[in-house]
Order: sequence, then C-alpha cells, then structure tokens
Amino acid sequence: MLKFLGEHYFIDIEKVNDITILKNIGTGDTEPNISLVKFELVKTMIDVVMTESEEVDDNLGIKGSNNLSLPFKLAFNTLLTHGIIKTL
Repeated sequence: MLKFLGEHYFIDIEKVNDITILKNIGTGDTEPNISLVKFELVKTMIDVVMTESEEVDDNLGIKGSNNLSLPFKLAFNTLLTHGIIKTL
C-alpha cells in the first residue's frame, strides 16, 4: 500500500460501474446501456490520476501537494467527491 497525502486510497470499481451504467426504466431491455460521456470522463480522470509523475512529500502534508498539476487536482477531487476514489 502506498500512502498519499496521509491516507491510503483505492478506486471503487463497483462505483465506476454504478455511475456509468444507465438504468433501463420500462424499456424491456435486459442488457445494460453505458453512458459514453460518463464512461469517457471517468476513464480520462482515472488515467490522469494514475499517470501523474510529480513527487509528493507526505511529510509536508497539503503544502507538498502544491506541485501537482491542475488536471491531477481536478481529476482526483472529482473522483473523490463522487465516491470513485475512497480512503481505506
């Protein structure tokens, strides 16, 4: 386990599934439909979070995260807010 900003984080795959699957209401379809917009946004944000290459000094806490890119910060906070990234 890697510690980041004082916490251990993981990606909740079931939450990704819940967010991207459209609910079939009254259509009679048995196959799930995927919202391509949501799927692509979540996929891109996870990619941004997973490929960030800036080093963070956990000893500095929030101050150590100042060097992170704007796309990383936005993607991480969005995924965290929507429950896709969770703390252990």
